[in-house]
Amino acid sequence: MSQQDNSRQDDLVRLSAAEMADKIRNKEVSSRELVEAELKVIESAEPSIQAFLHISKDEALAQADAFDKKHASGDTEGLPELAGVPIAVKDMIVTKGIETTAASKILEGWVPPYDATVITKIKAAGMPILGKTNLDEFAQGSSTEHSAYTTTHNPWDTERVPGGSGGGSASAVASFEAPVALGTDTGGSIRQPGALTGTVGVKPTYGGVSRFGAIAMASSLDQIGPVSRTVLDAALLHELIGGYDEHDSTSIPKPLPSIVKAAREGQKMDLKGVKVGLIKEISGEGFQPGVQARFDEALKALQNMGAEVVEVSCPHLSYALGAYYIIMPSEVSSNLARYDGMRYGLRVMPPTGTDQTAANMMAATREAGFGDEVKRRIILGTYALSAGYYDAWYGSAQKVRTLIIRDYENAFKQCDVLVSPTSPSTAFKFGEKMDDPLTMYLEDVATIPANLAGVPAMSIPAGLSDDGLPVGFQFFAPQMRDDLMYKPAAALEAALDQARGGPMLQSLKTPWLESLAK
Repeated sequence: MSQQDNSRQDDLVRLSAAEMADKIRNKEVSSRELVEAELKVIESAEPSIQAFLHISKDEALAQADAFDKKHASGDTEGLPELAGVPIAVKDMIVTKGIETTAASKILEGWVPPYDATVITKIKAAGMPILGKTNLDEFAQGSSTEHSAYTTTHNPWDTERVPGGSGGGSASAVASFEAPVALGTDTGGSIRQPGALTGTVGVKPTYGGVSRFGAIAMASSLDQIGPVSRTVLDAALLHELIGGYDEHDSTSIPKPLPSIVKAAREGQKMDLKGVKVGLIKEISGEGFQPGVQARFDEALKALQNMGAEVVEVSCPHLSYALGAYYIIMPSEVSSNLARYDGMRYGLRVMPPTGTDQTAANMMAATREAGFGDEVKRRIILGTYALSAGYYDAWYGSAQKVRTLIIRDYENAFKQCDVLVSPTSPSTAFKFGEKMDDPLTMYLEDVATIPANLAGVPAMSIPAGLSDDGLPVGFQFFAPQMRDDLMYKPAAALEAALDQARGGPMLQSLKTPWLESLAK
C-alpha cells in the first residue's frame, strides 16, 4: 500500500462517526473502505491495547459490501444517519453467528442462534460489526482485569487499566480501532471507562433501549448504551438503538425524545435558561485533586455559556454504594444460576473417584468456569437472599433504592440536569486494586446512583488531570428525558474543544496509527 493510501486511512479513522456518515452519503468513501481502514488499525493496535476478544473481519467486510451495493443502487431512503459506519460490540451482547462469551470460560465457544434487538437494529442500518470487545467477566468489575481471556490496556498509558466493565469498548473507540461501540452499564460500566479513556459514554433511561439479547448480570440495573468520541455520535447511536421493544418486558412503550436535535442545539454553546444542579454528595472529599479541578473548570464553562448552577442535595446517595452491593450480587446470584453445564456452555465432569452425579458436575463446571470476582458476587448475593437475611439485607436495600429515586425526583424539581465527576480517580495501574475489592468497588461511587434510580446519565471528557490522564464530567437527567442532558453535554464538549484547540483525543499518542501512516 502506498504512503498516500496509508495517510488516507489514517485521516479516515480519525473522523467522528457523523463525519464518516457524511462522507458515505456524499460518496466520498465507501463502507468497505472504512472497515478496511479500521481493520488495519486493529491489526496494528491490538498487540498494545487488546480491546477485542473476537475480530469479525469476514462478517464486517460482507456487511460493508452489502451496504455499498444498496447505496450504489440508491436504495437507502429511510436509513439512519450512521448507515454504513462500522461499530464494535461489547461481548455482553449476543450476536448471531459470532462467538459471545461475556469474557467467561463458562461460555467459551458459544455462538448465539439469534441477535440482540440492538444488533438487529444496527444490522438493519447497514453498520458493519468489527468484532466483540473485552470486559470484566459477566460485566463484574471496574478495570477489565477480571476477563477470563485477556487484559485490555488504556491507550493513554498501556500500563494502566481502561476502567470496567466495558474497558474493551472504551479502549477500542479511544484508540481509533472503531468510531463507535455498544456497551452495557449496570453500575457505571460505560461511563467509568469513558472517564478513564477520554471517551463519551451514555447510560440511557432504564427501559429506553431494549435489553433483549443483553446477557443478564443484574436485570433491574443493566442497560445497553453508546460509546463514542463525540456527544453527537453518541446521540446518533442512541437514537438508532432506542425505542420500545415487545421482546423486552421492561421496555418503555413511549417514543424517544429528540436526542440528536438536542445535541446539535448544544453545539451552538448557548445555555441560557438551562439550570444545572451540582450534587453536593458527589464531589469534593474522596476525589483526586486533579479530577476535582477539571470538574470545577468545566462547571465554570457551563456558567460562561449562560447556564445557572445551583447546589442540590440528594441525602440518600451516601447509601447508594451499600444498597447497590446488596441488590446487584443478589440479582447476579439468580441470573448466573443458569450456567450449570446442563444446557449450554462449558461442562466439566467430576474427577475420577467422585460420584458422577448432576450436582457434582454442576459444581465442577461452575468451579472451573467462573472467575474469582464472579464467585465472590454469587456468594454475596446468595447470602443476601437466604432465609433469615432476605428482609434485613435485600429488602432494606430496596427501600434505600426507593429513597434514592425520590432524591432524584426532588432534585429535578429544582433544575434541568444534575452534574458530578464521573470517577473519583484517573486510570490506575494494573494490579493496584485487585487485592482490595472494597477499594475497587469505590470506583463506581459516582455512577451507581443513576442505575439504582433508572435515570439517564452521560460521561464526557473534561480534560486531563495533573497526571496527564483523562477526567470525566457526568450529567444526569430525569427518566425518559435523555435529551435534556445532550444539550449541555454537547455545549460543554464544544467549549472545551474550543479552549484546547481541538478534541482531547487529538493529543493521545498513537504509535499504532503513526506506523500505519508511514
